[in-house]
Amino acid sequence: MRITFLGTGTSSGVPAIGCDCATCRSNDPRDQRWRPSIYIELVDGVAVLVDAATDLRAQALRFGISRVDAVLFTHSHADHVLGLDEVRRYNYLQGKPIPCYGDSRTLSDVRRMFAYVFDQAEQLGGGLPQLKLFTIGGPFCLGRATFVPVPLLHGKRPILGFRVGSFAYLTDCNAIPDTSWALLEGLDVLVIDALRLRPHPTHFSVDEAIAVVTQIRPSRAYFTHMSHDLPHEATCRNLPGQIELAYDGLSLDLPD
Repeated sequence: MRITFLGTGTSSGVPAIGCDCATCRSNDPRDQRWRPSIYIELVDGVAVLVDAATDLRAQALRFGISRVDAVLFTHSHADHVLGLDEVRRYNYLQGKPIPCYGDSRTLSDVRRMFAYVFDQAEQLGGGLPQLKLFTIGGPFCLGRATFVPVPLLHGKRPILGFRVGSFAYLTDCNAIPDTSWALLEGLDVLVIDALRLRPHPTHFSVDEAIAVVTQIRPSRAYFTHMSHDLPHEATCRNLPGQIELAYDGLSLDLPD
């Protein structure tokens, strides 16, 4: 299984519009962060996109994403769904609709935000994504792999993380419900939200994310959904040895 980070930034991206801070002016390519998303390539060839980030077209071109067999949604905030129209290119390449999985609130929001996709009266010509929506009610299979939804809290909103094998992806969260901790045991790699150093009402701070990693005890951990407050090199120097900041284009090879 290969995991590729397509975007590791917060909702505004890095560099941020109109910002002249050192991170936004940095020449380190790891400080240039698109909106958050990952791409999972399973050993049987199934390719899974987690969130359709605002930057999906640019991400797909840069990282050679030529196939998408399914889209998983963590939630329906703009930075996680507004690239969904780009999926129509995969409809053309693959000749079939793309299944999309999310909780009931997220799928309801997607139907509203992309009403033109689901309005049959509009389906008169080409150029519209062909999507099939599936509500997640528990673990589900894609190819030979089992994906386990991990309930999280993003502020007061319930959202989903995902676990597949010994890998878990928990973006956009500031709390893990008591019932979810058992779903995160025995991880090789944990990816978790760490927005900035200061506390935030809907995202883990760096110290809070470190505390979660300490409790879960994965072999390795990577932070994502980072603002321009976290320059890559300087921040990594101050993290515990098993924790790093992820960056756009980082790929990890793991057992399925």
